Formats: sequence, C-alpha cells, structure tokens
Amino acid sequence: MCGIVGYIGPKRVVPVLIDGLKRLEYRGYDSAGIAVVGRNGSLEIRRASGKLRNLEETIRLSPLHGEYGIGHTRWATHGRPTEENAHPHRDCTGEIVVVHNGIIENYLELKQQLAAEGHRFVTETDTEVIAHLVEKFSKEKPLEEAVLAAVRNLSGVYALAVISSRDPNKVVAARLGPPAVIGLGQGEYFVASDIPALLHHTRDVVFLADGDVAVLTPSGVRLMNFDGRMIERPVQHITWDPILAEKGGFKHFMQKEVFEQPRAVRDTLLGRVSLETGRVFLEEIGISESDLRSLSSVRIVGCGTSWHAGLAGKFLIEELARVPVEVDYGSEFRYRNPILDDRSLVVLISQSGETADTLAAQRQAQQQGAKTLAICNVVGSMLTREASGSLYTHAGPEIGVASTKTFTAQLTALALLAIYLGQVRETLPLEARKTLLQELVRLPHKMEAVLQHDEDLDELARQLFRFSDFLYLGRGIHYPIALEGALKLKEISYIHAEGYPAGEMKHGPNALIDENLPVVVLAPCDRSSLSAVTRYEKSLSNIKEVKARDGIVIAVVSEGDSEARESSDHAIEIPAAPDLLAPLLEILPLQLLAYHIAVRRGCDVDQPRNLAKSVTVE
Repeated sequence: MCGIVGYIGPKRVVPVLIDGLKRLEYRGYDSAGIAVVGRNGSLEIRRASGKLRNLEETIRLSPLHGEYGIGHTRWATHGRPTEENAHPHRDCTGEIVVVHNGIIENYLELKQQLAAEGHRFVTETDTEVIAHLVEKFSKEKPLEEAVLAAVRNLSGVYALAVISSRDPNKVVAARLGPPAVIGLGQGEYFVASDIPALLHHTRDVVFLADGDVAVLTPSGVRLMNFDGRMIERPVQHITWDPILAEKGGFKHFMQKEVFEQPRAVRDTLLGRVSLETGRVFLEEIGISESDLRSLSSVRIVGCGTSWHAGLAGKFLIEELARVPVEVDYGSEFRYRNPILDDRSLVVLISQSGETADTLAAQRQAQQQGAKTLAICNVVGSMLTREASGSLYTHAGPEIGVASTKTFTAQLTALALLAIYLGQVRETLPLEARKTLLQELVRLPHKMEAVLQHDEDLDELARQLFRFSDFLYLGRGIHYPIALEGALKLKEISYIHAEGYPAGEMKHGPNALIDENLPVVVLAPCDRSSLSAVTRYEKSLSNIKEVKARDGIVIAVVSEGDSEARESSDHAIEIPAAPDLLAPLLEILPLQLLAYHIAVRRGCDVDQPRNLAKSVTVE
C-alpha cells in the first residue's frame, strides 16, 4: 500500500527515484509523483495519475533535474486517484514537500485550524495537512525539528518523507505504523517503504521503529525519537540476491514466484532438521521448552493468505502436538476480547511483518500476558521486533500481490513448528517424527514434479476461463487449501470463487451446481492413514454428487488414482504424500490454474485492481 522512495547522494536523482518506485509497484497504486531540489535550491514536482509510465511521459515532456529528492506511488484513501491528489504535496510557500503512506485520522480538524490561520489547501487528501503543519513549525528551525513538531500533532498511522528548499541537502523521514527502511550506501543514503527499492544500491539497512525520525544528509544518517533524543538502531545486512526481485525470463512476477516454491521450501527447512536423529531445531524462536510444555492453548492470527496458512497450521499442531488451537483473522482478534494468559502462545503470521491488524493483535496478546511468535519473511520487521520470538521463512522477496511462495513457506514453517512442539511435548514418537521429516525434505522435489505440468494447466485454463463462478471443496486440512485456491482465482482473475468444506455441500452449495459451475475438489489419498482414507472416500462421494447435478469437476488427486480420475471431468495428479503435508503439493496446480485463467482474461496478474501487497493501515 503506497510506496515511498527518497535519495540523497552523487547519482542522478530522477532515475534513482523512478527505478525505486518501479520496484515498489507490487504494493499497489493509482498515481505517482516525484519532487527534487536542484543545485540552485529550486524545488520541482512532477505527478501523474495512473501507472508509472504516465509519470515518465510527464517527465519526458517536462524534464527536471535535482541533487536529491523523494518519490511516491499512491493508493487512494482520502481523495480520488487524480493527478491533483497524487503525492508529493506542497505547503503554501512551495518550499516544503511531503510524501506519505498511512491515514491521518485528525486531518479535518487540523485542516480547519490551519485554514483559519491562513493556509490554503488545494487537494482532497489528508497528506497535504502534513506539509502545512511542517511549514507552520519551520520558521527559523531546521527541517527535522519542524517535522518533529508536526508529527506530535498527528493522530493516525504514517510513514513520511519530507524535503525543503529552505533547508537544503536533507531528507527527513518519520514512522508511526507503516514500514520505513533506511538504506546505507557508499556516500549515498535512501529511504523506502520496502527493501526491493534499495537492493540494487545497498544491502545494509536500518528499519525504523514506531516513533523514529531519520535525517539523511550527504554525510550520513542521524536517528532520533519523537522526543528529539538521539537514538541508534542496528544495521542489518539483507542477504536477498537482487536478481530474485527480477522476473528472470518469466512473463510475470507471480509466475516466477510460483516456480520458486521448491527453493523457498528448501531454504525454510535448511539447518532446522536432522533426518538422522529425527529432531527439529528451533531454538531461534526464543521460547523455552518448559514454557512450550506448559502451554494450554495456541492461537494463530493472520490476514488473507496468512490466515489460510494458519488454518492449515491448526490441523498440524493439534494432530502432532495435541494442544488446542484457534485461528483468528487479525482484523477480528482484538474485537472479541480473547481469553489469554501466560500459558497461551499466539502465533502471528505475516509475509511483511508490517500488517496493521496483525500488529494490533500481537500487542493485545502481549498485554494479556501471552507469549507471541512471529512467522515472517522479513528480518527486522516490526512484527519480529516486538514478538517474544520469531520463525523466519526464507522465501526471498515476493513482488506479486497475490501471495504464492509466501504461502508454501508459511506452511513449511508451521509444519516445522508442529513437529517441534510434538518433539518438546513428547506427543510425537521418534519414528513418526523421522518419517514426517523425511517426507518434508522430499517435498521440494515433488513440488518440482507438479510444476512440470504447467502446460497442461494452461490448456485446462483455456477450457475454463470464460466461466464466471467457481466452487472449491476440501475436507480436513485440505479445506484451507480450497479457501486459498478460491482466493487466488478471485484476486487475479476477478472471477467469483468460493471455498467450502466439502462435508457442507448439502447445507447450501448444492443449490448452485449446474452445467455452468466448475467445482474444484481436493481429493488426494494417503493410504497409510485410516482417517485420510475415510476423508478421501467421502470426497469421492462429493465428486459424484457434483456430476449428478451436471457440474464440471476438476479433481486434484494422488498419482495413479484411477477411481477419482474416472469420476471427474478433469483430473490433476500430484505425487503421493502424507495427508498433513499434501497441501504443499496441491496448492501449486491451483495457483497455476488461477494464473493462466487470469492471463487469458487479460488481467493484470502482478497488480490486481484495488489490492495492495502489504495492508499497513486498517
């Protein structure tokens, strides 16, 4: 949601800003702009509604040059997505410019006060208020002091960057809520909303915490808190290869990230398991074994895809660790006064570690005395800094808005956590642990085998892309995968799709089935598990129910399953795997099917309309 880039250094500033904004396009936006200060102290702005190419054309027709500057891609909250409302925003004098991610909740009150003092407003945005506030407090003060005075008057959440022609060679950034990261280069310094904007320039970064202000000058970076006291934050070295943030020959980032999933799973497993001893090593989570043994409950919190991963995690943890698990949406958790204490573990799942609702849930859990564990893809993110401990996924940067490799890496981390809890709590015998770990380590190879059927799934998409509704069905741990498969389709193709527990077919969904409804049924079979065989047999009954009502059945089945194949219109085979681990395989064809359908419908796969990668405001 919104992208911020700022730069001060020896390079040509406009190309640096535009390149950084392009690397943040995945966050979602509807307008863009940049502001630069030139050698003679002049401050110039260029803005455009729509995609970055419109801004580039504006700059081509009206070039600008500067020594340092800031840029922004806006996702509209207050005010329509027009050029007038695009960032950066000026104050009355035209000497101060602001870019902002977040929501200023008291902007109307501030706007009225400032208007009464003679300030003139020209946009519908809440951001313009910040520029006027900084101007109000900037009389004979350094820019950073004016920013400090301004933020003390703001209510809401925000990450912002400010420049001023009256206090040159300075970029000031502040954070309270949405993420902001400082890049430390060789004689050059950056501020951005996310790491990909910086990777081609530096891998040494500082993550701002809530209540931090950074002052970037040609000679370095100074940090202070909102009280004006100088502070220090650790420098973190990002190990992501910049090439991981490029398309690498694929047509879309999403397609590339689907194919990166075997590597993401391998990397998430790396160094955490011993097949010889059957042990999982997760001391990194920072929660003692005695505390884990004494747990009375586990709560899992996430949003969107992370919630689906958490729902699958419930089946894993309850089965292997024998502790009750509840799963909550981050946006609902704090509104129902959950029952927590010091024997509760709250597992918070977030790709970015900056999701506003998930952060709020974590803070509430901590206030109630619970231990918190972050499952996250971004080292040093707010979620991981505030948690009791962290379990990092190692998926690398995910650019496509629709999460793919993040999901499978989260499932892998949850499987590791479940096995580790079973190990510590002595609910999972050694031989069962060894078997599960061996199967887990084999999964990346099996995932590669599934991905080899990409062309078959493209052909299946050709037959299905004109339908307007889909139903996805699953039982047990496969139900969350049905939800995730439906979410992927609706996110990127704009087709209405619904995930449903297969056992609930008779309680409503049967009324929808006719010759115009494709029904995706998840029906793999683990013959080594009696309960899994029972679920499989009931899923076969679901397939026959759908066929009896003329529905179109697309079944995801285990290799060699002739019975399910013969009962379906289309069968997608996956390698055999234990029931608890099969979700890591069966989600892959659902992702690819959604991808190919969306491409055939001409949709913007990487940047679906109205969606943002990280939801950093409520």
